[in-house]
Amino acid sequence: MESPDPQGTGSVQERTVDHEVSSSALGAVGAAGLSPLDLFLHASIVVKLVMLGLLLCSAGVWAIIAEKIILIRRVNREATEFEDRFWSGGSLDDLYESDGARPTHPMAAVFGAAMGEWRRSARIGGIDLSRGGVRERVDRAIDITIMRENDRLTRRLIFLATIGPVAPFVGLFGTVWGIMHSFASIAQMHNTNLSVVAPGISEALFATAIGLVTAIPAYIAYNGLSNSFEKFTDRMEAFGTEFAAILSRQSEERADDTTGGKA
Repeated sequence: MESPDPQGTGSVQERTVDHEVSSSALGAVGAAGLSPLDLFLHASIVVKLVMLGLLLCSAGVWAIIAEKIILIRRVNREATEFEDRFWSGGSLDDLYESDGARPTHPMAAVFGAAMGEWRRSARIGGIDLSRGGVRERVDRAIDITIMRENDRLTRRLIFLATIGPVAPFVGLFGTVWGIMHSFASIAQMHNTNLSVVAPGISEALFATAIGLVTAIPAYIAYNGLSNSFEKFTDRMEAFGTEFAAILSRQSEERADDTTGGKA
């Protein structure tokens, strides 16, 4: 004879059976495995493609991050060394021959562009270096060089800017597809047991997790690296402005010397 249930929720035997069913379902889910590798291997082909695509994007993100961190440190170090030589009081012509003629880093490229334009103008017979046309050409050479060097330094940062907002939605697509696949399994098996539903949902949610793991570093790195490169661009612009002023002053001194000599 079954023992009555004092709360009216069923017999002790029914509760025992329910407990056994739940335990067996959980055991089946545990047997299937919830490690990342198991979740990937048991996912549908569409979810697998989404995961592989996100993993490749993540590898690309970290490769770009490492490259740009090394690059910004190197160009800042080279710029500091070049500025030390520039302000040491040595000959600008010698510095141009050693660094500016064949620049190997952005700051030397800015110096070389300005100095090269000024020297080409100086070779023109009878030209007044202090007039506005020469200064405008020097300024334009500096601006173009800074723009070109900035484009070269920030190349591939657009990849980080794209992956940051897009990766979570790609992972969400894999999640939606995985949940749809789980519902299809429920319809085919006519069973809502946890062992039927849980694996598919776990695989689906894993796709979203990969999307977030890919997007978060890309977003943070893009903002940090963009700020670092903007500061370096400001540094190049400040140097270019100072150097243009030096060339302008030297041009005026030459003009004064020439006028005085003629007088």
